[in-house]
Amino acid sequence: MLAVQLTEWGCEPQLRAVAVPEPRGAELLLQVTAAGLCRSDLHVMDAAESSFDYPLPLTLGHEVAGTVIDAGPDADRSWLGEAVVVHGIWSCGHCRNCARGRENYCMTLRPRADGRLAPIGNGLGHHGGLAQAMVVPSARYLVRTGDLAPAVAAPLADAGATAYHAVRQHADVIDESAICVVIGVGGLGHLAIQILRHFGAGRILAVDNRPETRPVALQLGSDAAFADLTAAIPALDGGADLILDFVGTSDTMESAARALAPGGRLVVVGSAGGGLAVGKHIGLASGWQVNAPFWGARSDLEAVVALAINEKLHVEATTYPLTDAVAIYRRLRAGTVTGRAVLVPPLLTSHGPQHAEASRQISNVAREVGR
Repeated sequence: MLAVQLTEWGCEPQLRAVAVPEPRGAELLLQVTAAGLCRSDLHVMDAAESSFDYPLPLTLGHEVAGTVIDAGPDADRSWLGEAVVVHGIWSCGHCRNCARGRENYCMTLRPRADGRLAPIGNGLGHHGGLAQAMVVPSARYLVRTGDLAPAVAAPLADAGATAYHAVRQHADVIDESAICVVIGVGGLGHLAIQILRHFGAGRILAVDNRPETRPVALQLGSDAAFADLTAAIPALDGGADLILDFVGTSDTMESAARALAPGGRLVVVGSAGGGLAVGKHIGLASGWQVNAPFWGARSDLEAVVALAINEKLHVEATTYPLTDAVAIYRRLRAGTVTGRAVLVPPLLTSHGPQHAEASRQISNVAREVGR
């Protein structure tokens, strides 16, 4: 089958021909129907070998929708034929955070003693879904999606669950009088606007320096859209109750901290490498919180899938063939992707390509990699 694999740290991934995995034990085999691309993938590609405890080659892809087509001997076979999305946090299920339903903070996924990041899940330490098929360790990492289009379901695995988790944690300050700001109307931010509206936010302001994204923010439910946070200050009426920063540069974080209302909260989701000094003495509003959440729990994924099924959440997604993966990653790096880019692989039969075209592509790739 075809797979998009990282074969060397600091380099672009390659389209390769690899064996279709066989499910063992409680594992389930998915025929991948759609897989979203994420800027997190770029961080993995660009990393030094000392950053991640991930074996290479590694099939990328942590936003995955698919259909269960095979099961190991100990697996729950009732999932066969089900359309699903994969929860990309492959937690232990036993630690105190997992017991609390906070699998995204599983104790076993902490960095290694040497500082290297441990495998998290599919595409992040374990083979992911930028392929025609993918193995999942067990059914507890799956959420049924019913008739939801795969290109809509796949981005919910990370972009949807992460945005929902970031908002849900602060539901106590989201009401009809709340002023909420979303910085960065990209793959996550455009979903956060809709989720804030679902939670009853009174006023939602969007901030993005790309002129093409601001009309999208207005269409999806923001009350106003600005090129930068400075321009939005007059509309904040004394400060924002909740600011969600999906960019995460030092500039966005520092300007957001200054724009908080007393008791306001800054949630940093973006990972652009910025930093923010915090302290009781540095002039922030009276009483504040700074929060840096990670991904979302399985319950968050279930919640956004339900919203999408009930047509209360719209995913801005553009689909491309799996074979265009490297080119689309380049566009993602350049910042020219609006919403979420989703790759669609050729279909498999149980253990092989369904179409002659897929077979031809695999043969070409096999020749290129000398296999």
